Amino acid sequence: MNFDVVIVGGGPSGLAAALTLGRARRAVLLCDAGERRNQAAEHIHNFVTRDQTPPDEFRRVAREQLARYPNVLVRDARIEALDGERDAFRLRVDGADVIAKRVLLCTGMLDEPLLIEGAREAWGRSIFQCPYCHGWEAQDRAWGFVAPAHDAPHAAMAAQFVQQLFAWTDRVTVFAQRGHALSDALAAQLESFGARVERSPIRRVIADDNTRTQIRAIELEDGSKVPCDALFAHPPQRQTALVASLGLALDADGYVTADPARRETARPGIYASGDLSTRMQGAIFAAASGAHAGAMINFDLAQQRATQRASSRARVETSE
Repeated sequence: MNFDVVIVGGGPSGLAAALTLGRARRAVLLCDAGERRNQAAEHIHNFVTRDQTPPDEFRRVAREQLARYPNVLVRDARIEALDGERDAFRLRVDGADVIAKRVLLCTGMLDEPLLIEGAREAWGRSIFQCPYCHGWEAQDRAWGFVAPAHDAPHAAMAAQFVQQLFAWTDRVTVFAQRGHALSDALAAQLESFGARVERSPIRRVIADDNTRTQIRAIELEDGSKVPCDALFAHPPQRQTALVASLGLALDADGYVTADPARRETARPGIYASGDLSTRMQGAIFAAASGAHAGAMINFDLAQQRATQRASSRARVETSE
């Protein structure tokens, strides 16, 4: 089968791109392996008109709306391989070959698990990455932040993040990870904001006995327990195996680099949008990025057609 665009990933970014391209009358295949990065999250937040929407409901409605466009095909399928070049990409989809003029990567990122006892069960329920997505529900309660494993070059970013947390609560504690002590400079800076800094590393997360998803305190290596109702952390992230296999340029933090205006990667014809290209992650940001990429791909295809028609016309006129 031949398509103008194959979109890899069916989250907010891929869905928004499919809608944009579908309405531009492009032949689109959206492939979604079905594994949500925010699988543990109960609701999407900070998304105008969709605040409090369960992620599965968000996807259901989006697919329902895409079904109005016969030129958009949505498949629950995994891209097994991708090769070729601009105008002639070959993708292996569930054992069958698909040809595409352009490819848009919307695969998101894979989060490495926090190496803290009890963290896996609470991830997405009371351990979060983004206060804009989850802060309102836990406002004015005891919050914690797991300091990054390395002070430099992430110390400035950590300090900026902690500053923001005081918009939601005035009880913020910064915790050290095992094997990664906080520098005196960073600790002093955090304390100047009003944060409590614990030098003893985290031993485990203490959660409700019944659910194991709602944390109540953080136990430290020195045996002390610090009250904590919401813990924020930024664990390492990595690209999916497919994206890693493409040899795309990555920035210092491992995100795919794409032209800010056009969303095209260094490999012509392959575009990137959403979480795989930025640390500024969230459903509404990903959707906006996907719509942007979709529009740029449509412009690229339209520009190519116009150039081809102009060239063809010039040849005809010359032959006459």
